[in-house]
Amino acid sequence: MTATSEPDDSFHVFDTTLRDGAQREGINLTVADKLAIARHLDEFGVGFIEGGWPGANPRDTEFFARAQQEIEFRHAVLVAFGATRRAGTTAEQDPQVRALLDSGAQVITLVAKSHDRHVQLALRTTLDENLAMIRDTVSFLKGQGRRVFVDCEHFFDGFRANPDYATSVVRAAAESGADVVVLCDTNGGMLPAQIQAVVSTVLADTGARLGIHAQDDTGCAVANTLAAVDAGATHVQCTANGYGERVGNANLFPVVAALELKYGKKVLPEGRLREMTRISHAIAEVVNLTPSTHQPYVGVSAFAHKAGLHASAIKVDPDLYQHIDPEQVGNTMRMLVSDMAGRASVELKGKELGIDLGGDRELVGRVVERVKERELKGYTYEAADASFELLLRTEAEGRPLTYFEVESWRAIVEDRPDGSHANEATVKLWAKSERIVATAEGNGPVNALDRALRVALEKIYPQLAKLELVDYKVRILEGKHGTQSTTRVLISTSDGAGEWSTVGVADNVIAASWQALEDAYTYGLLRAGVEPAA
Repeated sequence: MTATSEPDDSFHVFDTTLRDGAQREGINLTVADKLAIARHLDEFGVGFIEGGWPGANPRDTEFFARAQQEIEFRHAVLVAFGATRRAGTTAEQDPQVRALLDSGAQVITLVAKSHDRHVQLALRTTLDENLAMIRDTVSFLKGQGRRVFVDCEHFFDGFRANPDYATSVVRAAAESGADVVVLCDTNGGMLPAQIQAVVSTVLADTGARLGIHAQDDTGCAVANTLAAVDAGATHVQCTANGYGERVGNANLFPVVAALELKYGKKVLPEGRLREMTRISHAIAEVVNLTPSTHQPYVGVSAFAHKAGLHASAIKVDPDLYQHIDPEQVGNTMRMLVSDMAGRASVELKGKELGIDLGGDRELVGRVVERVKERELKGYTYEAADASFELLLRTEAEGRPLTYFEVESWRAIVEDRPDGSHANEATVKLWAKSERIVATAEGNGPVNALDRALRVALEKIYPQLAKLELVDYKVRILEGKHGTQSTTRVLISTSDGAGEWSTVGVADNVIAASWQALEDAYTYGLLRAGVEPAA
């Protein structure tokens, strides 16, 4: 369980995804999930991973027991979370404090009340007894050989209401031996200037080593965290992808990237920053949430460029419209082709796809016009790279990329007396000079068409057996109303090694879906290295 190498103790990156992050609505982590996330965080190189509250619930207790046996931490130290002792007892006699020791964690985070009204109304004890609870619990755990961090809950609100008492909580923790005293913006209502002013004042008044824990209710959690660092905090508490209660916590990845790339602080082991995008997406998969496409640094759109003006500048020097090299955080630059695209966008996108346009201005101009013409009809190529590549190759080669020619297709939906439906599709096509007629049933007309097309083609192209439709989106476009509206369909397909998206637009959802399916199968054969028909 113990990290194999001692982390640099001058600055702490402390992750609380497994505790605070797990409080996000929609996240429900199993023990296996928590173990998987802990491995990812350790691989990323954070210094501390807060695993949960052992003794408070069976899941967290089991997690600490299994983590001891199943994970060999290379970079991180596992942290147990708990509260100071109860009023009217001693830390040694308090069963929940004993559970923290029993967890085996060598670092323990204690939550302590620092807002006078919370002490009186939530703990229902006196202000002096609250200070005694902090001193007793910290001293006891330090005497047991544990490192202790103290989270001062509601600190900034408490400081505003009663600065003397809030500061006395910090002193009590520090004087009792706490390694770090963490100032928590529990309600998330502070702004960067306020955070910086308070942290500076408390640091000057107490001399304690301070940390910061910021919630994101004003959208300022990352900025507030960095403001605290500016004021002298040397311990930052964050969660992966900003997961957390209400709107979330300070996002681990922008904070770490800012510390490494903007502040010049080496807070991760060498080379780990380049793993950031992969780690972010891997954790999103474990919690079963779609990765945010527009997340700073790690989102797929973080370095995506759409405007023609931007593309023209990027063609000269990518740094003109990018604040860092995306490779530094394991991401990539992407060119989006849309009706806003100019020649530079198409040239750069062609280069990205491995298609040499050879400086052919006429060809590039033709592609630009073709894209604008089709996007006017409702197509979107920024979300359908595969369909754009097929369009680009068609224009570059002067003919469509063809593996089969469709004679006709039809889909039938039969409404049965018992309320059930039967969906059947028939596809007639030519492939390698052979006429094929295939019929299939499905759980909907589009699924039936997909199956019929697969049945028709797999005998000729066995490579298609690997293809799987993984996502299907329908959007009704503006223009006509109701059932007369134009429909756009986006389909994502995978061959197990990669994933691509295709688009179809028509005045009905079945026809639009068929277009996207044709492109998906055509692109799949292209990826498989199959030569198109002459």
